Amino acid sequence: MSNQNLIIDDQQSGITKIGVIGSGTMGRGIAQVAATANCKVVVYDTNEEALKESERKLIKVLNRLIEKGKIDQVKRDQILNNIESSTSLDSLSESDLVIEAIIENLEIKRSVFQNLEKLVSKDCIIASNTSSLSIASLAASCEHSDRFIGIHFFNPAPLMKLVEIIPAIQTDQKTTEGATKIIKNWGKLTVLAKDTPGFIVNRVARSFYGESLRIYDEGIADFATLDWIMKEIGGFRMGPFELMDFIGNDINYTVTETVFKEFFYDGRFKPSFTQKRMAEAGLLGRKTSKGYYDYSEGATRPEPNMDKEKGSVIFNRILCMLINEAADSLYLGIASRDDIDTAMTTGVNYPKGLLKWADEIGITQCVKTLDDLFDLYHEERYRCSPILRQMKNSNTNFY
Repeated sequence: MSNQNLIIDDQQSGITKIGVIGSGTMGRGIAQVAATANCKVVVYDTNEEALKESERKLIKVLNRLIEKGKIDQVKRDQILNNIESSTSLDSLSESDLVIEAIIENLEIKRSVFQNLEKLVSKDCIIASNTSSLSIASLAASCEHSDRFIGIHFFNPAPLMKLVEIIPAIQTDQKTTEGATKIIKNWGKLTVLAKDTPGFIVNRVARSFYGESLRIYDEGIADFATLDWIMKEIGGFRMGPFELMDFIGNDINYTVTETVFKEFFYDGRFKPSFTQKRMAEAGLLGRKTSKGYYDYSEGATRPEPNMDKEKGSVIFNRILCMLINEAADSLYLGIASRDDIDTAMTTGVNYPKGLLKWADEIGITQCVKTLDDLFDLYHEERYRCSPILRQMKNSNTNFY
């Protein structure tokens, strides 16, 4: 049997009634996680057909888990019995915790939270699964904003272990502790992040896509070669262009654009015209059968240039950009050293923690690579984080 059957019953922590707002992929996944932990879950959506479709998809997922031997029929029925659907926001009134997982629109979310707060008890924790919006801004929609927090799951929620916990500046410490305890009791691995754009994972990972796109834009290497470099030399499970096609170029571009804007147009997060044009053209990746690669039947994948010497130089450039962002996240107090490395290995399956990787290749080497790039381009995207330069000068490591 899987770990799902070993998850601690949340009744031990007093949290038994969970509300989920939104019946899309994330809402459905969060509901499944909570119901598997034997919580009673109400999934709210204004669209009744969307609720029915969500239930059909959940049944399909659970039946597949039975086929794979992950759960049995009894557990399947228990999970389904723990979830009910509703088109009435009033149905969430008895919830101990409500997690919102709807469209990434600030005003729509704020309106929902204003209405929700009038219904739930003063002890109910209100949370958003947003991946890019300000938790402080969302919390401000509530009269009692100290009960508000960000709880960011990764897709697919039932499979991905990592959950980012993001308190707003208004969030009470008891809310943070309570939310963390609940999510851990659901069998998840939590990391604590400051309320800044992209939190940990979506902030640090921008360089994986952004620098690869920049190298392509410069004509240094093509999509297939860059993917080969990151997998063969770097040990990543998927290359950046394969991964963008998997995520969807529209989604990935929107996150990049949002992070760029929210960081006051910091050049480190500047989007690529290549990705923007792909999104505009509807070449979104696997879901449209065409993206950076052609996924239509009979299509062949272009061959990469497997020059390991050139590939190593390119890999070092992308890796040092990733390390720089991870280091800057630590320098600015976004998260702890361990939480940053945990987030990147479990949230996006990086082969190593980036700060640990920095120690392995040497802080001096990281600084030299970044300084060489800055000397060439004179762009702020290549500025070295002060913490790396300080560590180079003092000959210290992250671990």
